[in-house]
Amino acid sequence: MSFKNNNAERSTVTRDTIDLEQTTGNIYESIVVLSKRANQISSSMKEELTAKLQEFASSTDNLEEIFENREQIEISRFYEKLPKPVAVAIEELKEGQIYTRKNQE
Repeated sequence: MSFKNNNAERSTVTRDTIDLEQTTGNIYESIVVLSKRANQISSSMKEELTAKLQEFASSTDNLEEIFENREQIEISRFYEKLPKPVAVAIEELKEGQIYTRKNQE
């Protein structure tokens, strides 16, 4: 997935709404597109994180293992430092990587 290697902001940035509405022509449609793409990115990130943490899961509950599993902590910290899914979606929209279409009735 490309969310690891992108130029998305890792902190809060004020966005110009005129830039966001250029691709669809309507700010509300742009927000809907961004929210749907952010949900896709978020679910993909969660599945990947769960799969990586599943490798360290044990069938027995031992308190010593819970507190001393450094690999799990490092993986979790790495995913916490990644940009938020909304920031990734906005960056993809600005770069023209998101394809949008309207349903014709």
